[in-house]
Amino acid sequence: MKSLAVSNGSGPSVAELGLESETLEEQELGRIDDTSSSAAFVPEASEGFVSSPYVEQLTRRALTYLDIGYPVHLAGFAGTGKTTVAFHIAAKRGRPVILIHGDDEFAGSDLIGKDVGYRKSKLIDNYIHSVLRAEENLRVLWMENRLTTACRDGYTLIYDEFNRSRPEANNVLLSVLEERMLSLPALGKLQGGYLEVHPQFRAIFTSNPEEYAGVHSTPDALLDRLITMNLGHYDRETEIRIAMARSGVGRQDAQTIVDVVRELRNVGVNNRRPTIRASIAVANILVHHGAHAHLDDEYFLWACRDVFNLETAKVSCSGESLMPHKVEEAVRRVCRGRKARKQEGGDVK
Repeated sequence: MKSLAVSNGSGPSVAELGLESETLEEQELGRIDDTSSSAAFVPEASEGFVSSPYVEQLTRRALTYLDIGYPVHLAGFAGTGKTTVAFHIAAKRGRPVILIHGDDEFAGSDLIGKDVGYRKSKLIDNYIHSVLRAEENLRVLWMENRLTTACRDGYTLIYDEFNRSRPEANNVLLSVLEERMLSLPALGKLQGGYLEVHPQFRAIFTSNPEEYAGVHSTPDALLDRLITMNLGHYDRETEIRIAMARSGVGRQDAQTIVDVVRELRNVGVNNRRPTIRASIAVANILVHHGAHAHLDDEYFLWACRDVFNLETAKVSCSGESLMPHKVEEAVRRVCRGRKARKQEGGDVK
């Protein structure tokens, strides 16, 4: 981008021209820097968010660590609501949030920023007709990325699934979390090569287990700087309330769906699925069709067969998966059990 200023005998002085050119350049640099700042937002609790004693206790623990200055790491398998809880915690702080999603293609510059080109300005002075004076100024244009914005302005950083980024990309976090300094070598002499982290800057990380596809091993040096909180499945009542809130399904139907899901988690060895997402999916299907969680409802039956037919349990016979049979058994066992208790006059919960 070129800036051209020309002076004649009645025009402004060289100093004035220089000031005008510098002002234009600073305005242009400001527009570039604002690109990352516009990504910040203040989170608010959604109508579908379900709180529970478990969630609130987790939130209080995390806020205690964050208030002191420690970064929090929410670890757990998929479907445990790590990202939702992270936003809930961040909302309690009342500070703007910067969100980063882990990506295998990330380099350190994708977190902190990089040079995006050069800006050349040219100043021509012809104040004296017989003398022509020309000055050129070449400056590097720097565009900061989200980590730099969060560190500079004291925002809450949510780094979702951070271990999907390669370890070398996350190395920039080490000095941020320990020494509270962000190294910016690309800026060099312009800003001393580093940025002092704002006192209000806080970080919340989420991660999936390392055995998941696309996940990298996290260096010990980074884990040592985090307070890790392991998340598991919610309790039954919370899962029922989440299914109701996210779909609008009735309580009895939600209870049946969640009970089937919890039965299937006992199938196989180290089976963590289906998760609460599967409960929500079946509940949404029932609501869409006006169906109910009964054995004689075809929408419920085929929704369970399709949504819960997972291979993660790794239960097979002669090379054929037994999961479809396990789903049928779980659905019938739960539905018949609820029907029997209802006929006996018991309190079906």
